[in-house]
Amino acid sequence: MTGMARYLLAVYGPDEPGEFGSYPSKAAMLESFADTGAFNEMLERRGHLVFADGLEPASTATTVDGQGAKPVLTDGPYLETKEHLGGFWVIEAPDLDVALDLAGQASRACRGTVEVRPFRSAESVRALVGP
Repeated sequence: MTGMARYLLAVYGPDEPGEFGSYPSKAAMLESFADTGAFNEMLERRGHLVFADGLEPASTATTVDGQGAKPVLTDGPYLETKEHLGGFWVIEAPDLDVALDLAGQASRACRGTVEVRPFRSAESVRALVGP
């Protein structure tokens, strides 16, 4: 689907996941993994999938601020929140309506809330910087 708009489908989960992540049981976790795998296969089959993956817990993050003379490294996530990015899909879709429909399917599959954000297009960057 080259030439289509790209969207980030971001899944958020609890800051401190339990024994089975954000799932209530091992069975629920395995069922969600299977459903998410089937969703990923559908995205690939229909030409929507660019990339997808899950992330380790936010506690494993290192924040880097390289704006000064020497980068400053801080253990932990940049934002202190009760929920953190747990995984994501980068998809291509003809428009926002299709991306939102796919996000609904993603949410059902992974049992999480999915935020949809468009990537900046070349046109929107040109509008920012001018001719």
